[in-house]
Order: sequence, then C-alpha cells, then structure tokens
Amino acid sequence: MRMFKVTACVPSQTRIRTQRELQNTYFTKLVPYDNWFKEQQRIQKMGGKIVKVELATGKPGTNAGLG
Repeated sequence: MRMFKVTACVPSQTRIRTQRELQNTYFTKLVPYDNWFKEQQRIQKMGGKIVKVELATGKPGTNAGLG
C-alpha cells in the first residue's frame, strides 16, 4: 500500500502569554496515497505548513517507528 509520511507544522490556538503569541505544533503522520489531497487541504486550511513529505511503503505504522 502506498503511503505518504507527512511532517507538518500547524499553529495551535492556545494563547500563552500574550494574545499575539502562537505556538507551533509539529507532527508526523502516515497518510494513504488516496487521501493525500484532502489531508493537504486540511493542513493549509488550519494555517499550517507542510515541512516534509516522504513516500512510504508497506503496512501502516511500520515506517513511522510505531508498533
């Protein structure tokens, strides 16, 4: 199964000290090849940036160091 390993940075809505300060959240997740476009739209709608995309093959969770 073809998967993309996507690393993205999304600004979280949590206010820390001032109203202007935003904290960025980095995450890496495996996205199936077919859902890639939908995931890309979702990240961009949240105001995030896609940092890195790698092609991953095999069972879900194998390449991400899970399970």
